[in-house]
Amino acid sequence: MSVPNEFNRTLATSDALLERILFSLDEDKAEDVVVIDLRGKTEMADHMVVCSGRSSRQVASISDKLVERLKADFGISSKVEGKDAGDWVLIDAGDVIVHVFRPEVREFYQLEKMWMPAGKAGTATPTS
Repeated sequence: MSVPNEFNRTLATSDALLERILFSLDEDKAEDVVVIDLRGKTEMADHMVVCSGRSSRQVASISDKLVERLKADFGISSKVEGKDAGDWVLIDAGDVIVHVFRPEVREFYQLEKMWMPAGKAGTATPTS
């Protein structure tokens, strides 16, 4: 018996969604995971997650599996951009935006620095 998507979406609070995303990234060995709290800074999302994969193949795999898990667990059809190149994939899951980079591309853009307060570390680890 499947649960209607409307019900799943109501369960997908931004914190529950963030927790599931962090768990998925951990399962797929994403590196240098940083969570940025966007509440009060923008209305586009509550959280931004930035992480790295070691290669284009791993970046694509991390992204694919995350999108599949969000669809299965919450009924969320995430918007995905950049997957074909494999250098930087953006996953818009509604209340949480996820950026998966190759390390060199992440260093070039330094996306976290634009959103995090100066001098703050935002490294997060998933909770079990």
